[in-house]
Amino acid sequence: MARAPESKAPPQEFERHLLHYGRDFLGELIVRAQGSYLFTQDGREILDFSSGQMCATIGHSHPKIVEAMAKAAQTVLHLDSTMLSPDVVDLADRLCDLLPQPLGKVQLLNTGAEANEAAIRLAKIATGRFEIIAMAGSWHGTTTGAASATYAHGRKKYGPAMPGSLAIPAPNCYRCPIRHCAERCDMTCLDVGFDMIDVTSVGEEAAVIVEPIQSAGGIVVPPPGYLKRLRELCDQRGILLIFDEAQTGLGRVGELFAFESDGVVPDILTLSKTLGGGLPLSAVIASDAVAEVARERGFSHYTSHASDPFTATVGLAVVEVILGEKLTERAARLGQYLKDRLRELQHRHEAIGDVRGRGLLLGVEIVANRTTREPGHGLIEALTERCFALGLNINRVGGPHSVWRIAPPLTTSRDEIDQAIDIMDRAFQEVSATLQP
Repeated sequence: MARAPESKAPPQEFERHLLHYGRDFLGELIVRAQGSYLFTQDGREILDFSSGQMCATIGHSHPKIVEAMAKAAQTVLHLDSTMLSPDVVDLADRLCDLLPQPLGKVQLLNTGAEANEAAIRLAKIATGRFEIIAMAGSWHGTTTGAASATYAHGRKKYGPAMPGSLAIPAPNCYRCPIRHCAERCDMTCLDVGFDMIDVTSVGEEAAVIVEPIQSAGGIVVPPPGYLKRLRELCDQRGILLIFDEAQTGLGRVGELFAFESDGVVPDILTLSKTLGGGLPLSAVIASDAVAEVARERGFSHYTSHASDPFTATVGLAVVEVILGEKLTERAARLGQYLKDRLRELQHRHEAIGDVRGRGLLLGVEIVANRTTREPGHGLIEALTERCFALGLNINRVGGPHSVWRIAPPLTTSRDEIDQAIDIMDRAFQEVSATLQP
């Protein structure tokens, strides 16, 4: 299949005072968001299958979120970081009730990067070591420690990373990182990765930080048993294990937490996007043992909005909606329906090389050639633009590859899924027609 031409949208007048911080801004202003839909200033209705960059887990402006915000506005919005509100205490208790032992100590912060910074600092002070191992294709944030453990993109031209930053391959079954497996990962990549860690480490390994399912890396789902094997390798070396569940936690993958699939418990867990219902809220949850040692050694991680009462009230509402409306079970059920519909598209369109993921976190890899698996960079650009024009918003991820991240709110409906599939189908047909000789 021919490569679609790259296009770059001209700047809009409304951008004149905005600093560009990544991809180009979309050319329309959004004036309202409700449920699964965005509404533009010009009156267009857009189905949002990115869940507001993965943060509007229970849909945009869920009534319970609006109600929680109103409650917080009438009680307490902000306090000194040493002062606690009842909702901060209740949210910490609620999260620990949902998690297995020994995860029992919570700090509430704002963003995923903040939570991962806190997790890395906890691991360093608790172990007395400084090396942090992450995974190729990872995304943990853009602050110094988190950015040093981020390998999906954004590493170039910023100078040295944090000392002690090490990486292992990601278990990408569609594109084996060590050219060993085809379609079926036997976890050789993990063993080889740790062999290289043993060679390159200076013997100061503090922690491994991984996403149980990589998102920005291209929706990379480890094979069954991978996380268990990772836990074993960490335990053999006395290394702490950190799971970053910014995008997989609280129901999105059809389980409350993605690590449950392998029956593995981390030493430290971070949550963010799925916890705040669209507001900036994150959490780092440590084992009692890690928390105790860290406190004895003087752990310090202050921010102006740590234990923020406003967002804690919202976080409580998010958790209660997910549990009360059984959205985890809904994600498993509708996720399978969505995956089946995407595989129908794969049968009709050669540009879809792979469909993968769990629950309502799915990846569609776009290729220029299904046999060679050449990434379809220009093609995915054209398809994404056409989908948006037709009323569907989806994100592109995958680093050097070309992957759609399909992640509607957990409150989405079968009708909305069918609407999204119809738009994607039409986009494939129309873009393919423009590439015909």
